[in-house]
Amino acid sequence: MKIKFTKMHGLGNDFVVLDATAAPMVLTAAQLRFIADRHFGVGCDQLLMVEPARTPDTDFHYRIFNADGGEVEQCGNGARCFVRFVHDRGLTAKRVIRVGTLGGVIEPRLEADGQVTVNMGVPQFEPARIPFDAPAAAPLYDLVVAEKTIKINVLSMGNPHAVQLVADVDTAPVTTQGPLIEVHPRFPQRVNAGYLQVLDRAHVRLRVYERGAGETLACGTGACAAVVSGILRGLLDARVTVATRGGDLVIVWAGAGQPVLMTGPAVHVFDGEIEVPH
Repeated sequence: MKIKFTKMHGLGNDFVVLDATAAPMVLTAAQLRFIADRHFGVGCDQLLMVEPARTPDTDFHYRIFNADGGEVEQCGNGARCFVRFVHDRGLTAKRVIRVGTLGGVIEPRLEADGQVTVNMGVPQFEPARIPFDAPAAAPLYDLVVAEKTIKINVLSMGNPHAVQLVADVDTAPVTTQGPLIEVHPRFPQRVNAGYLQVLDRAHVRLRVYERGAGETLACGTGACAAVVSGILRGLLDARVTVATRGGDLVIVWAGAGQPVLMTGPAVHVFDGEIEVPH
C-alpha cells in the first residue's frame, strides 16, 4: 500500500502528516510504527492525520499518533504544523481555524510572518481530568521515583504533564528518570515528564521526555505546562520565552481560567510517498 505524506517539524519536533480529508485512512499500530521508524520508514516523533470536521463548530479534525503507534490527545508543535499544512495545501483560506482533537478544540492562527499562534485551551488541574492518582488538586505533589521523592506540578494541556524544577537541564536525568515517570502507576494513561530550568522571570530552558516518543527536541504542550507550572510557583511572568533544544517558543498565560497561547514556527521539509506493508 502506497501512502503520500508530508514531512514537517516544529523546532525539530518532527512529524509525518497524512491527508485523510478526501478519503478515510485506517492504519494499524504496526504500520504507524513502520512509518515513524527512522531506519526503515520516514522517521518522526509523531504522525498527524488531517481529517474532515466531526462537528459543525470546527473546520477540521486532527489525530495524533506517537512513534510507538499509540494515539494521544494533543500535540502543540503538531498543531502549528497542522495549520501550516492545511493552509499551504489550499484546504482552507482561513488564517484562524478551529480544530477538533481528542483533547478538545484548539484554535491555531497563521501569523503574517509565518509563525503560528495556537490557543491551547485552559489548563486542567483536577486529578481525574489529567488523569492522576491523587485525592484532590494541589499546588505540588510528591512523587516517589526509583526510591527518590521529587516534587512535581501535574496538569493537563489536553494531555498529561508532570513538571519538575531543576537547576540545570543539561545535567537533569531526562533520559534515565523520564522513562520511569512516564509509566509511573499514579498516571494511568502515562505522562510527559518535563524538566524546567528558570533563567529569569521571562526566560526558561526546558527538556521533555514525551509519552510514547522519548525525549524530543521540543514539546509544545510541554512548554505550555512548564510555563503554567512556573507561574503557579511564583517564578515567572505572564509572557515567557521557552528555550528548547530545537529552538524557542513564546508562551503566554494570564492566569487561572484563561487559555494558554503558544507561538512558534512550523516548517515544511519535504513531500514523498512510501510503500507501507500490510
